[in-house]
Amino acid sequence: MPVSSRTFARAIQDIRGGWREKELWSHLGWQDIKQRYRRSVLGPFWITISQGVLAFGLGVLYSLLFGLDLPTFLPFIATGFIIWGFISGCLTEGMETFIANEGLIKHLPAPLTVYALRTVWRQTLMFAHNLIVYAVIVLIFIGTLSHRYALTKDGRCVTDPHAICHPGLGWYTLSAIPAFVLLAVNAGWITMFLGVISTRFRDFPQLVGSIIQLLFYLTPIVWPIDQLYAGGNRDSVGWALQFVYLNPFYHFVQIIRAPLIGQAVSIWSWVVVLGITVVGWALALLVMRNYRSRVSYWV
Repeated sequence: MPVSSRTFARAIQDIRGGWREKELWSHLGWQDIKQRYRRSVLGPFWITISQGVLAFGLGVLYSLLFGLDLPTFLPFIATGFIIWGFISGCLTEGMETFIANEGLIKHLPAPLTVYALRTVWRQTLMFAHNLIVYAVIVLIFIGTLSHRYALTKDGRCVTDPHAICHPGLGWYTLSAIPAFVLLAVNAGWITMFLGVISTRFRDFPQLVGSIIQLLFYLTPIVWPIDQLYAGGNRDSVGWALQFVYLNPFYHFVQIIRAPLIGQAVSIWSWVVVLGITVVGWALALLVMRNYRSRVSYWV
């Protein structure tokens, strides 16, 4: 009697097998970066330059428009762009994971998880390059970020009694490392989940792409929550704060950005991220169990 391929054991075996193929997916991910910038003088560092120019330009613009302190707001917006770049990259390229690897899927006997990890690894390499921008900005404004500060006005907590005072850089900055690992773990399941759906329904990437653009503006990337508290307006904008806290992307960004720029992280953000991790992988396992064997026919 033939063994059914639609079992959780087969799905888990695929994930384990894909993880063991580290040499394969890491090599493919690195080759993607090299291929994209082939014959370029600066190579992947063009990613860093473009990210730095964008962060600096928008940081100066929004600090003037919102009346924010540039030495504290520029690190905020730069780290936000870097983290969001990783998230949006995993979402958009994750939907094309299996479609873009059609040739390999049909001719290479490898677990499907390999192609999801290839996408996540490629985005991780780009994230690492962009961290150079963060390092430069922190070195420039280390004097401000290493002490208590506020994002509003002149950056001093005593100026506005309603401003949020952030503790500044400290040992807890290292918590950004496990936070990014947790983000990458979530990128794994979302890549597999969206990849399978997009392979079956080819209009799905266009739909999600438009939603991602909307989520960028709804998530505190270029605007800080501190503005909602400024001037004692918390009561009148309470609905907006609740909306932000219900946004899962806010929590994924916050657990990494906050420690990197010397801000405190709410335990609620960690709880939300851990909860999404468990539910997300359970959902990905269910999808892999039911549709893993069909992907090769859909691509």
